[in-house]
Amino acid sequence: MVDITHKSNTLRIATAQAIVQVSKPETIKAIQDRAVPKGDVFEMAKAAGFLAVKKTPDLLPDCHPIPVEYTAVNYRIEDLRIVIEMTVKTIYKTGVEVEAMHGASVVALTMYDMLKPIDRGVEIHNIKLLEKKGGKSDRKAIPENLKTAVIVCSDSISNGIGEDKSGKRIIEKLEALKLKASDYSIIPDDKNSIQEKIKSLCEAHYQLILITGGTGLSDRDVTPEAVSELLDREIPGIAEAARKYGQDRMPTAMLSRSVGGLIGETLVMAMPGSTGGVTEYMDALFPQVLHVFGVLEGKKHD
Repeated sequence: MVDITHKSNTLRIATAQAIVQVSKPETIKAIQDRAVPKGDVFEMAKAAGFLAVKKTPDLLPDCHPIPVEYTAVNYRIEDLRIVIEMTVKTIYKTGVEVEAMHGASVVALTMYDMLKPIDRGVEIHNIKLLEKKGGKSDRKAIPENLKTAVIVCSDSISNGIGEDKSGKRIIEKLEALKLKASDYSIIPDDKNSIQEKIKSLCEAHYQLILITGGTGLSDRDVTPEAVSELLDREIPGIAEAARKYGQDRMPTAMLSRSVGGLIGETLVMAMPGSTGGVTEYMDALFPQVLHVFGVLEGKKHD
């Protein structure tokens, strides 16, 4: 199966359709009157569809087992056609479109099986996905030409001891989002140096400043203090979301002192200095954190 461990849980919704076509009006009447010999077609087919949704990963090898939290079947009769719509919801890392389509298919097959003794002309048509929400399908467009800077805070690397990996990982993650780091710098773990660098970038109208390093617990880890003193408005949810994401993967993530917020209209985020830590932060926060720029743009037009 595809690795989804880097993804975050979101509300996922999918609605799928299947159509059962009968050959005579008498069949429709028998369904409506609950007079089909094998039983109540709508209720039996609904129950079969619910089971099919839950059993999807048992039958389709690449489907992940998921916590199905809502399933509904709706029927609509159009002349000799019965339109089936199956809706499935979950809060998880991957979508439920296959579950919805599988459920709709089994609802249609169950109806076919129950109706064939009274109608040899039953057909199944148009099994398809009608709608899906959540995950990538709901993401806002990433702002174009976002002026971005990456700062690496490290005494050792700024002194030529060791190689930067976390800053380069940020740049790599940004490139995957089609964002370019126009400024990339390595500076010591010094509060004044960090603040002067941030101020210079803000004066140069950088919109996004990503800082890696100095968020730990040693005496030289001063990045959170340096950033917090400059913020006009802290956005606590940024660090909360990233720590929660990290905590699900590494118990020591609770010790990160990361911070994020706005200096004017510049979004500044301080992230861990380890490659693994910064990777988790980028996975946890991007691209959804970029919605802040849509909010700021909207305020300009209020």
